[in-house]
Amino acid sequence: MRPPYLVKGSVMGITCPAGYVSEDRVAYCITVLERWGFRIKKGKTIGNEHHYFSGTDHERLTDLQTMMDDPEIDAILMGRGGYGMSRIIDQIDFSGFIKKPKWICGFSDITVLHNHLQAQYGIPSLHSPMCGAFKPETENEHYLKSFYNALTGSPLVYDVPTSPYNRQGEAAAVLTGGNLAILAHLTGSASEVDTTGKILFIEDIGEHLYNADRLLLNLKRAGKLDKLAALIVGSFTEMQDTERPFGQTIEEIIWDKVKEYDYPVCFNFPTGHQDINYTLALGELHKLAVTNTGSILRLQ
Repeated sequence: MRPPYLVKGSVMGITCPAGYVSEDRVAYCITVLERWGFRIKKGKTIGNEHHYFSGTDHERLTDLQTMMDDPEIDAILMGRGGYGMSRIIDQIDFSGFIKKPKWICGFSDITVLHNHLQAQYGIPSLHSPMCGAFKPETENEHYLKSFYNALTGSPLVYDVPTSPYNRQGEAAAVLTGGNLAILAHLTGSASEVDTTGKILFIEDIGEHLYNADRLLLNLKRAGKLDKLAALIVGSFTEMQDTERPFGQTIEEIIWDKVKEYDYPVCFNFPTGHQDINYTLALGELHKLAVTNTGSILRLQ
């Protein structure tokens, strides 16, 4: 069920099914995507606003649904994340989409849609930068080029420096995951992540350390950490502590939840809420090797 890779002349839709995004934030992204050889269809939610969101639930649902059903569109890039996918995910009609799958691209709150596609239909998608990442000073950066490579079917191979928290080993399995808070939020729903035998990727931003501990315990108690093929830890940025310190770093919190298992663990993977945000092909088979000198993740 892998969507077809893009070629010159392929059409990318841009919509925002979650938080508000300005026209300005999208404009330069469109310039770069057109320079890459793609044609663009811009959704009505770009620059639209309704309180926190890029439109009412109905407006955001309609805009996304229109793009998912449009036979000309080959990939859909989300303008931004924030919050809002959970409010509309159960109203999306996937009947047309599964007949002609297209690449769903984004991260953060878009983790809801990524995991729903895997849980219900087994369709891969791209955990990728969104419109705000495209700037004159970043358009030639390797992490943005990784997005282009993922869209066009070029090899994806990532070499990551070692971490003292890594656990060595190898795994060949399907990659899944995304934002930690969203993964915990999806537990018990139709979009719940299936981690059994998978390489799980996690990342987050702005959480208090105690809440990160709670989110990981949620996954662990739900059995999401005990049957992994491997764990990849992305960026955990802008983490906060309480007035009385929690007593552990985010690395220590994560390691504490998985130290009893024997699968490989890779820390400091350069993907998440940070400037350097490499694209990951969720729902696709990967090979991970964690050694004493670093880690290599390769799309098979």
